[in-house]
Amino acid sequence: AEEPVVPVYCTGVSAQVQRQRAKALGLGQHENAVRYQGQDYAALRDACLRSGTLFRDDAFPPLPASLGFRELGPGSSKTRGVQWKRPTELCSRPQFIVDGATRTDICQGALGDCWLLAAIASLTLNETILHRVVPHGQSFQHGYAGIFHFQIWQFGEWLDVVVDDYLPTKDGKLLFVHSAEGSEFWSALLEKAYAKVNGCYEALSGGSTSEGFEDFTGGVTEWYDLRKPPGDLYHIILKALERGSLLGCSIDITSAFDMEAVTFKKLVKGHAYSVTGAKQINYRGQSLGLIRMRNPWGEVEWTGPWSDNSSEWNAVEPALRQQLMVKMEDGEFWMSFRDFLREFTRLEICNLTPDALQSRKFRKWNTRLYDGTWRRGSTAGGCRNYPATFWINPQFKIQLEEVDDDRDELGGREPGCSFLLALMQKHRRRERRYGKDMETIGFAVYEVPPEYVGKSGVHLKRDFFLANASRARSEQFINLREVSTRFRLPPGEYIVVPSTFEPNKEGDFVLRVFSEKKAGTEEMDDKIQATLPDEKVLSEGEIDENFKQLFKQLAGPDMEISVTELQTILNRIIGKREPHRGVRGWDFGARHAKKPHGNGKLGLVEFNVLWNRIRNYLAVFRKFDLDKSGS
Repeated sequence: AEEPVVPVYCTGVSAQVQRQRAKALGLGQHENAVRYQGQDYAALRDACLRSGTLFRDDAFPPLPASLGFRELGPGSSKTRGVQWKRPTELCSRPQFIVDGATRTDICQGALGDCWLLAAIASLTLNETILHRVVPHGQSFQHGYAGIFHFQIWQFGEWLDVVVDDYLPTKDGKLLFVHSAEGSEFWSALLEKAYAKVNGCYEALSGGSTSEGFEDFTGGVTEWYDLRKPPGDLYHIILKALERGSLLGCSIDITSAFDMEAVTFKKLVKGHAYSVTGAKQINYRGQSLGLIRMRNPWGEVEWTGPWSDNSSEWNAVEPALRQQLMVKMEDGEFWMSFRDFLREFTRLEICNLTPDALQSRKFRKWNTRLYDGTWRRGSTAGGCRNYPATFWINPQFKIQLEEVDDDRDELGGREPGCSFLLALMQKHRRRERRYGKDMETIGFAVYEVPPEYVGKSGVHLKRDFFLANASRARSEQFINLREVSTRFRLPPGEYIVVPSTFEPNKEGDFVLRVFSEKKAGTEEMDDKIQATLPDEKVLSEGEIDENFKQLFKQLAGPDMEISVTELQTILNRIIGKREPHRGVRGWDFGARHAKKPHGNGKLGLVEFNVLWNRIRNYLAVFRKFDLDKSGS
């Protein structure tokens, strides 16, 4: 009988090439999102409707492991008594969205993901952006099958993420995010989809609002230190809100004891707030800037000037007061911009287009995105403090060609080209359960030396970096998911070197380049070439007798080696050399020695060719595996 056909999946370089080709054809753009974990929402929903069953997501099942791994791990005190229930078990008429999505739909539960909820709250201010993330047409009434889907941006591509509607509850109430209204579930299901992408709910604990902003928009975040604010910051905030940008802010903590400590005016330290509005008003004959904030807890509000019941409102024209005042305890409040600068320490603005916020006119940016990796002993060189290895980091060239408009508002500056660099490390939340967390990352920018201008395929070496200072660099190396900085440099060619702070720290990253005017970018590397020995294909008569005996033992009576037999053979060989490693990408044999009649098996001659190639590859690998790490 014929052996069953074994599916062969692309791995390693072949998978990378396949992804790049699909991306070039538009896969990963919002209108053609990648199906996360291969799940097709429409097909799964239709299958459930046909069979009359409710969907249960085996890829993120309603089990303890989906909650967490440490504080929310199986058997932990915080998860004792948790039951997974569908909304139809929690109330008689559950709704997906009631009267449109609003900020009061998002109240924090027993999870430290205020940063995420502040981002979701800001999302509700812009219905167009909201429904890119929360697709229309989902309901607990029409076509309900226990399945929902959301679209989330991850590292340069949009994912369509499917979830079932089992939600963790305790004592009959939702354990995590919930709506103030009680029967509305879009925010709880969106939180679940985000937890699925990151591995579990506990992985969402602690973070920066900018992370949520970017994953719901694909935008880029700029940070402002409110202890050193630019002079036109209030104008920047007004324009950002006008354009639909998402804004968040927080009060830095000085020690762990400060975390979520409440000040005497009822602001919470180390906690993420959304900025939901700003208004310039006339107050006692003078112009005054007000700013509106929201605490995702849905309660605990500022009690200082311009709070809900403060006397300042009595001096405001009644119609305007009626328009602006928020009287209920819903977590939302106004404060003066002066108090905002005094009380808060950090502001994050996620630019959706992204727009040039320093400009009073709308500008589109040119954007480019590069995937890269840091690998120990190969491309993980650490920062400039490690001159012996810094040069091995990946390098990317930017060509700044057109200067900014001469009508620049700030005037009087040297002609320059504005651009923004954003370096983001991938998948670190998902790897928390394995003891990993964010690496400390940053980047430096160097001017290309005259002899290399106009040339591609050049990787600058150690001597260059020893002799030349950087022209610009990220403001700091920091253990956040993303580091971004805005620059303005004269026209010319520049090299960007992204790195971890210390060498030999492994990780994957995305580098995004946003330029106000035309700019060329490319990844820089030495020309890849290899001098391979001539490959002689021997006939059966020329093959050594000892090799023939070995082949006979391995192949068995049919004198052919199948793909599963080949995997076993290679695992034995590699297992002897490196016991902890195995062959996973085992389409290797099929790619490197194909049988003419295409039955996927190797005869004596083909196996001899493959065997010699593996010996050559191992010799090359050992030559470059300088630290003998096997990686």
